[in-house]
Amino acid sequence: MKISYICSRCGKEEAVTSRKPRCECGGLWKLSFTPPKFSLDLIDRDTWNLFRYRAFMPLLDESWREISLGEGMTPVMAFDEDLSLKMDYFMPTLSFKDRGAAVLVSHCKAIGVDSVVQDSSGNAGNSVAAYCAKAGIACEIFVPEGTSPKKIDMIRAHGAVANVVPGSRDHCADVCRQKVSDEGRFYANHVYNPYFYEGTKTYLYEIYEQMGRIPQNLFIPLGNGTLFIGVVKALEEFLAGGIISRMPNVVAIQSENCCPFAAAMEENLERPAAVEVKPTLAEGIAIGIPMRGEEILGYIYKYGFRVITAPEDRILEARAVLAKKGIYCEHTTAANYAAYLHYCELYGRTPDSIIPMCGAGLKSDH
Repeated sequence: MKISYICSRCGKEEAVTSRKPRCECGGLWKLSFTPPKFSLDLIDRDTWNLFRYRAFMPLLDESWREISLGEGMTPVMAFDEDLSLKMDYFMPTLSFKDRGAAVLVSHCKAIGVDSVVQDSSGNAGNSVAAYCAKAGIACEIFVPEGTSPKKIDMIRAHGAVANVVPGSRDHCADVCRQKVSDEGRFYANHVYNPYFYEGTKTYLYEIYEQMGRIPQNLFIPLGNGTLFIGVVKALEEFLAGGIISRMPNVVAIQSENCCPFAAAMEENLERPAAVEVKPTLAEGIAIGIPMRGEEILGYIYKYGFRVITAPEDRILEARAVLAKKGIYCEHTTAANYAAYLHYCELYGRTPDSIIPMCGAGLKSDH
């Protein structure tokens, strides 16, 4: 099984043992890796974490056995007759980002990385900090001002250094990347490193294993594309393996106050639109300059996916409705439900839909 990095811009091939965060030309890495055709028979049903799907992952060794915190295998629950919820805040750090962090940190361990840095709006940093703690890897996380204090407390509790950077989420990323450039630290970033998506694609693996099918309508939050790209990877694998005969209706969710992809589609642009990033409760998807923007837009246009925005003034209302049904989620997650309701208002009743419950409510009570 050949595994390598391929530059998304110039096509240069690089070993996956490389410590380079990106190609010299500036392009981001993609993985050159063809998994076997997806089959339930290849799932290790005696492994009670997402590495039960390791037959479809580009893992270099068995480091995952020391790293896993029991992530994945989150339940799918029926919310009403039209909508199911994938309860991904039932995770070790209360966020779906554990899917990607478990795989990325396992890769870091496999290639001998002993120190990492990362930037995050909170959840990804918390996940990377937790898995680095398990792996014995030193960790430093950069978060923008306004990040939930509880997320920052969790990062520090895992033994990582947490740096709060004044300004926007995009500026926070710039500060972190400068440190990577200046000090040569390993950039364990959920946008740059494609191993992260090898973890988030298990979101859809689980849905298929649990439901025995893929729902007709998949609503996916879209900021930097962490879950979106993972879902697309899984869907492409399912198409190649004959699990599905055509793409389901994928609806990407953006914040009304930060929607570079929605704006790009309105103008038929090939890259995300330049937008003013306004304050939003959906901090987890408030990305004005998504680094894989052209790649993500390419998927949207190729498969005819839709993009919907979550009305800012409906997020708290959606959160309250979910809480009254026993689902206590963070604000960015409530935006998923607000966007789903808005979609139904625009296009009518949308049965056989599923949305992810990405983060737990206690993480955003601030």
